[in-house]
Amino acid sequence: MAAVRHGAFHPLTVAAVDRLTEDAVALTFTVPAELRAAYRHAPGQHLTLRTDRDGTEVRRTYSICSAAPGPEGPTALRVGVRLVEGGAFSTYAHKEIAAGDVLDVMVPAGRFVLEPRPGHFAAIAGGSGITPVLSIAATLLAAEPTARFCLVRTDRTASSVMFLDEVADLKDRYPERFQLVTVLSREEQEAGLPSGRLDEERLTALLPALLPEGSVDSVDGWFLCGPYGLVQGAERALRGLGVDRARIHEEIFHVADEAAPAPPPGLAAAEHSRVTARLDGRSGTWPVQAGESLLETVLRNRADAPYACKGGVCGTCRAFVVQGEVRMDRNFALEEEETEAGFVLACQSHPLTDTVELDFDR
Repeated sequence: MAAVRHGAFHPLTVAAVDRLTEDAVALTFTVPAELRAAYRHAPGQHLTLRTDRDGTEVRRTYSICSAAPGPEGPTALRVGVRLVEGGAFSTYAHKEIAAGDVLDVMVPAGRFVLEPRPGHFAAIAGGSGITPVLSIAATLLAAEPTARFCLVRTDRTASSVMFLDEVADLKDRYPERFQLVTVLSREEQEAGLPSGRLDEERLTALLPALLPEGSVDSVDGWFLCGPYGLVQGAERALRGLGVDRARIHEEIFHVADEAAPAPPPGLAAAEHSRVTARLDGRSGTWPVQAGESLLETVLRNRADAPYACKGGVCGTCRAFVVQGEVRMDRNFALEEEETEAGFVLACQSHPLTDTVELDFDR
């Protein structure tokens, strides 16, 4: 069997468009037999969808919400799409995409994953951040009969809750092993926790009460997914409660521009630099034009270079720095362990040395 090409797109047919809420839909794609190996995915990974809108290529990344398949690969893939005001792709998905349409879909990617194993795991998910967590929890509970999962989810109102039935089904199937806590930030509930935003202070008080049988730091893995503010507040709360950083895994779905840190002072990009990039076993060397990111340089010469958001959030353009030094402007996708090991986001990286060598295949 041929190896799966890094960042490859294939045309997939939309099998169904299901309305989840007033502002969210689920898209289901049929995976033909010859592509099932290519679309085999780990629980928590995402897909990049590509289309053309008014002559401009648009790419967006959406997490797979369906459970991970067996070794034969999936017959279908399902993602959730929440409408974003002014969003080119989300508006298209909500108003135009219909069953029978064909979209270009990149093979699965992402490292916000939990391979099933025995243990006690937990997640804090906000809004559409439930999407990868649903895949993680469903896969884990089905594969490991002793595993437990605690889900703390927060949404604005009851009517905005995505995958309500799917989460309720997990609770029905695994009542002793799946714990669910829902918090609404803008609407009171008839039962359960009072409304309000889940910030660091509130989570610090809430999380120990949810785990009376053990301390918060006894959980084998915490998965945080949603808006930047929620994820950062949850991480601070967990660290304050004694959770080791290695047990905390994060995926951010949205970062406001004001959250972006300024480039590190004193690290000006090299004026004349060349980048060598290895991708799918082939290498090339090209000059970096003034102001370009390393991804932009590679894309001018290799249109198949992997990317999606270009905002430092999705991690699709992750690459290993083999030689040279770079400066990253933003990083909301790579774990601390990855950056320490030498990985960068090519879309946010600028050369600090005359030569830089990147490997997209690692």
